Amino acid sequence: MKLGISSSAAEAILAHARADHPREACGLLVGRSGQVTRIVPADNVAARPHAIFEIDPATLLRVHREVRASGEVVLGHYHSHPNGRAEPSRADAARAVTDGQVWVIAANDALTAWTMTAEDFAAVELA
Repeated sequence: MKLGISSSAAEAILAHARADHPREACGLLVGRSGQVTRIVPADNVAARPHAIFEIDPATLLRVHREVRASGEVVLGHYHSHPNGRAEPSRADAARAVTDGQVWVIAANDALTAWTMTAEDFAAVELA
């Protein structure tokens, strides 16, 4: 699987991760046909935002309504790992579902992408 992401969207994710450090930054990936056309930063409302993320439900609902009207889709979400680990954590795996959505992780000023399979996370190529 491959996910297209513009350099401006990628840089916006990395900037959000740097700004929210040491908390996990998070947001939504919006686009069409496997191409991220924009990101929507969200507040991390998790009880332990230094260790896990939870996208603000109001942002989540608003963006889903917006994309329905525009023809875009929510392709997945992004979050940062302030600990520098560029792969999904155990907390990520415990909350993941096999719905085809992409998880982009910002760590060490770089991005990796993943999707959940029936067994585990699988790497997604960023293009």
